[in-house]
Amino acid sequence: MAVHCPECGFAAGAAANFCPKCGAYLADIGQGEGPSTATYQIQESGEQTAVDLGAVRQAGGAALVVRAGGGLEGESLTLEGDRVSIGRRPDSTLFLDDVTVSRDHALLVARSDGWHIDDLGSLNGTYVNRHRIDSTLLSDGDEVQVGKFKLTFLGR
Repeated sequence: MAVHCPECGFAAGAAANFCPKCGAYLADIGQGEGPSTATYQIQESGEQTAVDLGAVRQAGGAALVVRAGGGLEGESLTLEGDRVSIGRRPDSTLFLDDVTVSRDHALLVARSDGWHIDDLGSLNGTYVNRHRIDSTLLSDGDEVQVGKFKLTFLGR
């Protein structure tokens, strides 16, 4: 059974989270209960603790959840402060250890209208909903791709 995109009308596969034609978020449209990726955070001790995404949204915070890439599926990062660095540099806020990610790949910045993501001149680029960007405002449910990693932005 196909799911029709509310933005462009394209008939996407029933398991699609994003429209293959325009990149619109489809996960909430007529899909009912299906398999989902567990979300967790890794503590300093190395333990994994489950994260309730509903609680993140209700708390008014924003988060990035890794949906694919590098064996980090399900890991989440709550966005705190006003700047979050993404890259292969070990001191990056979101450290993504893969050659497809630049040392200083992207920067998330909290501005008055919400969280923006800025590409920092990375070789492979930063993509939001499958469109290469230099800088853009993120919306709840946006798919962010950094190298081979696909992340979902959970906004307020």
